[in-house]
Amino acid sequence: MKKRINLCMSVFLLTLVPFMAFAQSKLVVNTLQEESTINKHIYGHFAEHLGRNIYGGIWVGPDSSVPNEDGYRLDVMQALIDLEIPNLRWPGGCFADEYHWTDGIGDPADRPKMVNTHWGGVTEDNSFGTHEFLNFVNKINTEAYITGNVGSGSVEEMSKWIEYINFDGVSPMAELRKKNGQEEPWNLTYWGVGNESWGCGGNMTPEYYANEYRRYATYARDYGGNKLYKIAGGANNWDLNWTEVLMKTIPLEMMDGLSLHYYTVTGSWENKGSATDFDKEEYLETLNKAAVMDDLIAKHSQIMDKYDPEKKVGLIIDEWGTWFKVEPGTNPGFLYQQNTMRDAHVAAITLNIFNKHADRVHMANLAQTVNVLQAIILTSEDDMILTPTYHVFDLYKPHKDAKLLPHFLATEKVVFGEQSIEALQVSTSKSEDGTINISIANVHPDKKIEIDVDLIGMNATKAEAAMVSAPQIDSYNTFEDKDVVKKEAFKDFKLNKNSLKVTAPANSVIMIQVK
Repeated sequence: MKKRINLCMSVFLLTLVPFMAFAQSKLVVNTLQEESTINKHIYGHFAEHLGRNIYGGIWVGPDSSVPNEDGYRLDVMQALIDLEIPNLRWPGGCFADEYHWTDGIGDPADRPKMVNTHWGGVTEDNSFGTHEFLNFVNKINTEAYITGNVGSGSVEEMSKWIEYINFDGVSPMAELRKKNGQEEPWNLTYWGVGNESWGCGGNMTPEYYANEYRRYATYARDYGGNKLYKIAGGANNWDLNWTEVLMKTIPLEMMDGLSLHYYTVTGSWENKGSATDFDKEEYLETLNKAAVMDDLIAKHSQIMDKYDPEKKVGLIIDEWGTWFKVEPGTNPGFLYQQNTMRDAHVAAITLNIFNKHADRVHMANLAQTVNVLQAIILTSEDDMILTPTYHVFDLYKPHKDAKLLPHFLATEKVVFGEQSIEALQVSTSKSEDGTINISIANVHPDKKIEIDVDLIGMNATKAEAAMVSAPQIDSYNTFEDKDVVKKEAFKDFKLNKNSLKVTAPANSVIMIQVK
């Protein structure tokens, strides 16, 4: 049956050759051929102890004048609930490998202070620790992903932390947890064994880290009926050798996931571009660098396939997003940057790529949640704004746990100078109830694009759509004007059983759902 469907698709695509000579775009979606499930955890987030991400972003303390519930900002908490985030990674990042969990439990008044040497050199009071994080995760109805300390910690320290969190019997750590107010275990699933061990997590070689991982993972125990999903600290960007060494050295039964980090940087690492002051050429450079994620995943996946052809080990892109210069006048170590419609397009392009590789990509975490890098939320004292990136994640919710559908796209290119990128960036999926989800990003800054969409195997009766758009590619929300970029209804399409005619505005991201 699958071969017949593929043959039908191939024959159909041959009929497009004359059509492709015209400027109008064509999208063909095969609604009959379901592929991998797009894991909802691809749409995860990351809250490191960095800048005003935790303190002032998520946590203000119970005595704050900022409206809160048990110390958690009510506005941020509600925004994350509304977004239905599937998981939240904590405490880092580089911070994870200098964090000692016993400093963050017990009476907050008795907790020792520490210096955050990685991010700004600020002194933290450890008022936000294990209980605060895991209780927050419960409040926003998501899952926790904790990264343990391999760089400056010990096997015993990590082992006891897991026992403290998950053990459901009688033990010193379980008794300590109960003494600190948590009777039942949290039954945490996702556990990272170190972070960026090639750099800030210890400057290790891949061979050394692979052996350290085996040692640490041995003592990362499963308790009761709970099984840890253990994630090895993977490569940075194009370090394919790191992936090769870990895949051939670590037994597959000891590793559920392997991480990968990639940031979209305009300019150079030493001289990054501005988050808000850029021209069309720099805009296109940013989008092209975001699109590199496709080839990056393919190359690392090729190595993983050699050792794991059944794709049991998930590729976990637990740090990704744009990294620009900090906003003028802010602490350089806090990584605070604004978020424009360009960031929204980076999010759309990247999420489409993750969907495409859903057979191997099992989880991803945008860096970061509040006030840091490509944040979905920005706060100022008791005020809050949602960024363009937040609205794209909101728009893409239908893709979560849906089946990937194959599609064919013929579209024009956006060209500036010597660079070019396809004007339309697309992902297609089918929800459990049969709804077809089509996300379309028109990254052309100036031109609306008409799209003919053919839905093979569909006899549709209804369609609805929403859009995120902005007046300019550098448009962004401010505390004075919070809705410059927002999610709104989209109506510029026509449905006719098995086809759609869509007019995608310039500089827009659209989600169409067909039933």
